[in-house]
Amino acid sequence: MLTGSLVAIVTPMFEDGSLDLVSLRALIDWHVAAGTDGIVIVGTTGESPTVDLAEHCLLIKTTVEHVNGRIKVVAGTGANSTSEAIELTAKAKSLGVDACLLVTPYYNKPSQEGLYQHFAAIAAAVDVPQILYNVPGRTSCDMSNDTVLRLAAIHNIVGIKDATGSIERGTDLILRAKQMAEIGDFAIYSGDDATGMALMLLGGQGVISVTSNVAPKLMREMCAAAMAGNVAKACEINAQLFGLHQKLFIEANPIPVKWVLQQMGKIKSGIRLPMVHLSAQYHDGLHTAMRQAGIND
Repeated sequence: MLTGSLVAIVTPMFEDGSLDLVSLRALIDWHVAAGTDGIVIVGTTGESPTVDLAEHCLLIKTTVEHVNGRIKVVAGTGANSTSEAIELTAKAKSLGVDACLLVTPYYNKPSQEGLYQHFAAIAAAVDVPQILYNVPGRTSCDMSNDTVLRLAAIHNIVGIKDATGSIERGTDLILRAKQMAEIGDFAIYSGDDATGMALMLLGGQGVISVTSNVAPKLMREMCAAAMAGNVAKACEINAQLFGLHQKLFIEANPIPVKWVLQQMGKIKSGIRLPMVHLSAQYHDGLHTAMRQAGIND
């Protein structure tokens, strides 16, 4: 089971919006050195809505080849079209990923039965470990815990990224999953940095994190402490990171995190429309959060 600090990595771009694969490789090396447990490529933070199919596959291929087995690679392959999600997931499998991350269909707003049929069809079509991704704040589609647990009985659906930010829902999911013998090892990852520590202390298996983009070593240490039940250490590190947990969402992700990485000299300023550069009014607040976390620009 993949556990710990999993970075929802940005897609570095040049100022004209073209892909900067050299910077992506450098970021991967930085994460490996910092102890990050896994790279999640072409997710929301990776600007998946604005990369085309060829770029999407190139980013996965580049990541798998450069990681070269050093850590795990998860590819975002979700879509609001079931056939498109199957195509992307099959391609990711052929490129050698360890797992795929599949967001709930957005805009078309399926029923709970539609969600079940969507994910079940992908799992049946492509035999690769698959992680569900529920982020209703972005998709306007909320997958219930009942549907998640129904899907968890499918052998290659191995976990969920729960980005609801609800500790109540996360606790319910963790407790009910433990009681269902037919599920086996089903991983529950937080998709919300601000509540990630709490979810791990309750039994979650890690965080698919935005904050890890800019503070990979601290995020890895916090996750390890929380999963080991070391509450004092986890709380101490989380307090140091909490400003980032908040300020990295002051505007829509990945606008703030790309700004911070640019300040750190890790990437160029490129971001694709309809995303634009971070508003100047938020610069001071992010600089404060960076200093709190010990990040130098």
